[in-house]
Amino acid sequence: MELSPIPVGTAIGAFLLAFPALFSIVNPIGAALIFNEVMGDRTPAERRLFARRIALYALIVLLVSLWLGGYVLNFFGVSLSALRIAGGIVVAVRAWSLLMQPEVHEERKASAAEPAHGAADDVAFFPLTMPLTTGPGTIAVAIALSSQRPASGAGLLGFFGGVSLAAGCVAALIWLCYRGADSVVALLGPGGARVMSRLIAFLLLCVGVQIMITGVLGVADLIRTGHG
Repeated sequence: MELSPIPVGTAIGAFLLAFPALFSIVNPIGAALIFNEVMGDRTPAERRLFARRIALYALIVLLVSLWLGGYVLNFFGVSLSALRIAGGIVVAVRAWSLLMQPEVHEERKASAAEPAHGAADDVAFFPLTMPLTTGPGTIAVAIALSSQRPASGAGLLGFFGGVSLAAGCVAALIWLCYRGADSVVALLGPGGARVMSRLIAFLLLCVGVQIMITGVLGVADLIRTGHG
């Protein structure tokens, strides 16, 4: 029984599921505004270096969460359907908070990134990658996405290939947006960034609801099969 309208057993289907969700929660355009603010005293060469390192670290965080997150929870006895329902709730709640109060979310990220005054090696991962770019919310979304993997078979390879490509594209956008943070600020400004944040938060809300629906259908299928 196919529980999702998106064929997650193919690389294209997995990419189409993962990329909008990861892009929405990471929001590299909005994060670039914060990056530009906290990096205001850095030289252009230092900012480019930070952009490259943050993108690399963000890619590692995303890949580890996507590849291993679901398996770790399954190891503790969490069923795939339960993981999907819980993950969908986490994604939906996170998206709702972003949709209703994007300013609070931005202020929280900016406050967490304030101590970014050490050497590149010291601050590129913390606080500029975590929690500014890929914080707990991003990890939760990635784990929820990993719950959408096929149970077994050849579809697993396509799924992990697709979500890995999505993570790579998001990391590339982080690098581009952070590297050109000055241009992003000039183009959008804080008001434009908040409008875009609300739009992509709504998209993330839809993804969370879809993941929950998939989990509920999985539970219903198990009940029907068990009683059959």
